[in-house]
Amino acid sequence: MQKKLLFFLGILILLTFEILRVYLIMPMPGSQQSSMVGFAYFINQYIWGIRIIGIILLIPFFRNGYSKTKIWGKIGYILPIILYCLVFYATNFMMLAEKIFLVVNNKQMVTVAQNKVGEDRLIIGVEYKGQTRAYPIGIIGYHHQVTDTINGEPIFVTYCTVCRTGRVYSPVINGKQENFRLVGMDRFNAMFEDQTTKSWWQQATGIAVAGPLKGTQMKEIFSMQMRLSEWIKLHPSTLILQPDVDFQQQYDRLKNYDAGKGGPLTRKDSSLWQHKSWVIGIILPTRTMAVDWNQLQKSKFIADKDFSLVLLSDGSGFYAFNNHVEDQLLSFTYDPATGMMTDTQTQSKWNLEGECIEGSMKGKFLQKLPAYQEFWHSWQTFHPDTKKFGE
Repeated sequence: MQKKLLFFLGILILLTFEILRVYLIMPMPGSQQSSMVGFAYFINQYIWGIRIIGIILLIPFFRNGYSKTKIWGKIGYILPIILYCLVFYATNFMMLAEKIFLVVNNKQMVTVAQNKVGEDRLIIGVEYKGQTRAYPIGIIGYHHQVTDTINGEPIFVTYCTVCRTGRVYSPVINGKQENFRLVGMDRFNAMFEDQTTKSWWQQATGIAVAGPLKGTQMKEIFSMQMRLSEWIKLHPSTLILQPDVDFQQQYDRLKNYDAGKGGPLTRKDSSLWQHKSWVIGIILPTRTMAVDWNQLQKSKFIADKDFSLVLLSDGSGFYAFNNHVEDQLLSFTYDPATGMMTDTQTQSKWNLEGECIEGSMKGKFLQKLPAYQEFWHSWQTFHPDTKKFGE
């Protein structure tokens, strides 16, 4: 009797931890409502030890009890073994994030003249080390990550469709360029594992949340979101990431993503400040703010004490500026017809690159602020002290 109990305890351990290994870091019912990343990391790091313990518990029964069991009883013990084998295959070869969302096989960065991506598509744009790059969301949204090189320096371009937000980081950690694999999710946000230390990193913050490097933060590289057409106007010499022909079917599933249409995890909520409402999250030196996307679309320009937020003419791109210039705090108005801002203190004119081109402040620049389009549930999760604009 004791051997039978050990057998079923072993099966229970094997099944439970194989399932938890995937359940805790994938978007399954109830799995992402709170952070279980520490427990999930423990399971993933020690899964082989857990498997060995489970198998050891099975051995006494098969050594002494199995041969004495009648044929139907033997079948009753074989079936749980078969079930475990099926669960093992599913959780290790079918349901892992890196198996579902594969990395780019054939990365091509081409000029505007060679580009085949529709210019109405949303992109994450990077201007770095004197060069510019555009990464269509419809491409990196599937892969979740693309590693590129600008002037000899690597950059790590990421996007999480379930959070609706992109980030660009330097993958150089402790002086070494890291390679990453998509490992799963933490509170609905994509999570990557570095190859060297096996630490887990949040996509939305660039912070290691588990492993030897826990608490370390990757250096973020400034990026912007807008339509490709608008980016090309600003940067006609840009290079543009092209679709990998091996994944056209996967890209096609995201063809309506830019407009907020999709499944329950990625579609837009049109009401203000709802779980899936779009917001612009803005990081200021002393605080974080969130502006509801509907507010920005209606007004085209948001003026606050410390920042100004402008919706570009494409209706999708945006800029956020710090209103401080040197030691002076300015306030602005905006003329959509000219695409120019005017400060009320000196009546100087500023373009959407943040440069003053006319007036007494000519030649000065406004600092661009990190600003991201994101689902409200995501921004609120990773920036819990955020203040809502207008409240």
